[in-house]
Amino acid sequence: MKGVATAYRRALRAQFSRRMLVLSGAPLVLSLLLWGAVLWTSLQPLVDWLQGLFADYGLFQTSSSMLVTLGLGVFKAMAVPLLAIALLLPLMIASSLLFMGVIAMPAIERHVGNTQYPKLERKEGGSFLGSVAINLGSTAVFAVLWLISLPLYAVPPLAWLVQACLWAWVTSRVMSYDALAAHASPEERRALVRRHRGALLAIGFATGLAGALPGIVWMGGALLSFLLFPFLAALSLWLYIMIFLFAGLWFQYFCLGALEELRAGTPQDGNA
Repeated sequence: MKGVATAYRRALRAQFSRRMLVLSGAPLVLSLLLWGAVLWTSLQPLVDWLQGLFADYGLFQTSSSMLVTLGLGVFKAMAVPLLAIALLLPLMIASSLLFMGVIAMPAIERHVGNTQYPKLERKEGGSFLGSVAINLGSTAVFAVLWLISLPLYAVPPLAWLVQACLWAWVTSRVMSYDALAAHASPEERRALVRRHRGALLAIGFATGLAGALPGIVWMGGALLSFLLFPFLAALSLWLYIMIFLFAGLWFQYFCLGALEELRAGTPQDGNA
């Protein structure tokens, strides 16, 4: 795991540099504008629709019984708001990942490539449209699997691990493509993904464990107060952007290092 550890140290040093903090601004502003508008216009209608759905199908009693059985009876009155927030959460994650992949990752690749790997040939094996396509496709699958896993919130440690696995899958797909788009040919990218699949998933899983924290803040907003919720939602968005920024740097350093070694024909240690 030497390659993974080396990339981690470099990403950690770069994370809080002035350049990277400024770079995180555009995805953060876009996320805040998007989700400010969504929450302002859609949160209450969504809650009202779910209230009607629960009333029509007698789901209040069912959800109350389930919460009591799980020892969470104190949250009975919050069942509908919590469900509304849980439905919006994967969309918020998906939008933050999309903004990072499309806006920030090309700049991260240029920064890391120019400073750390200036002699590495650029073969332009990826494209902007390809990045958008893999971002949208992967995050759509992620959102569906996230919703399917919602019942696991009743067992928080298990939910945390499952969601970290989902993060590992989506980030390894999206960020490995973006990290290699400018420098690797399509054949090199596929070869690196096959050879280092375990290392890429490990990086995604490690950042996914941290990625559960904004979700806790997001859900906690509904539990504490709807008045505090917009502020906690903004905080969770900022946390997602910073986590994705670090993940992008980590993937970038690792992928370009692996590409350099592939072209030099030296042994790879990313999966060691």
